Amino acid sequence: MSKKNSGFAADLAAGIDLSDDGAAPRRSSIASNVLTGRSNRLADLAAGTIVNRTHELVDPAKCRMWAGHNRDYSLLNEERCSDLIESIKAQGRQEIPAIVRRISGNDGYEFEVICGARRHWSISWLRSHNYPDFKFLVDVREIGDEEAFRLADIENRARDDLTDLERARDYLRALTAYYDGRQKTMAERLKVSESWLTRYLDLARLPEELTRAFAEPQELGIRNAIALKALLKPDDRRARAYREAERLAGERETTGQSMPVIEVIKALTLAADPPKKSGSPKKSGKPETIANSGGKPVLRIEGADRKGIRLTLLSKGGATRQDAEEAIRAVLDQYWS
Repeated sequence: MSKKNSGFAADLAAGIDLSDDGAAPRRSSIASNVLTGRSNRLADLAAGTIVNRTHELVDPAKCRMWAGHNRDYSLLNEERCSDLIESIKAQGRQEIPAIVRRISGNDGYEFEVICGARRHWSISWLRSHNYPDFKFLVDVREIGDEEAFRLADIENRARDDLTDLERARDYLRALTAYYDGRQKTMAERLKVSESWLTRYLDLARLPEELTRAFAEPQELGIRNAIALKALLKPDDRRARAYREAERLAGERETTGQSMPVIEVIKALTLAADPPKKSGSPKKSGKPETIANSGGKPVLRIEGADRKGIRLTLLSKGGATRQDAEEAIRAVLDQYWS
């Protein structure tokens, strides 16, 4: 043993009373610091001040996606995960652990992935493409379904690579699964406004008879849901929109060419409200108020006809100028060539 190590061991031993006379020998400063630090950490763990996480490196083949995961795993590919793949290769490892929970008796799977579908896909891809030594880094939690949903939502809410439609469908599923259809309760648990949540639920509820018009429904955003939802009432407008969606889908299959999202929305809107040959044009639906993410009213669409769109800016509603600019931009995207 080196002098340095033997000295350190002696200091530690100095903190242990081996005498019979009841007089404890004086503890050295090094031993005191080590033992005190260990004692303090154990106390912090017991008090919950420090959370001790269990990280493990596992075979990704032992992990399956949680049924409530908010990402469509089937849509992941090398292009969507290219940035993460390159980062893992550059670092030589996965830097941020995925969040999982243990399972048993499920066809050989040991873990269920709550957050980290892209990390799982990327590690799996790398292992099958000349990097067999890479392992899947996981943070093992004991967690229930509702908490898992909220945790996944918080982690993925700011990610650009998760589409609005994926997030919207996850919210619609969770509304029934965890909140008994009570939208207000769900908004409170997610700490968002009801109006913000409504926009996502409207997108998720768009019927397939309408979304079939789009070559890639995943490209639809919550701002598109405003225009598409307006096509579903009354019944005659909905029927015309459905017929046009079927026509567009058939045309795409025949020609192999697809239209941009905005152009498809324009075609559906025109089919639902064809210009009248005579007389005054018909209004397109009832006035509709657009609010910001905090529920503050920004502008109201008074009506739309062959002459144009009539808007009222609600400058005293509490929204910001930036909110107004974003709302106007959304209207332009929907209606302007």
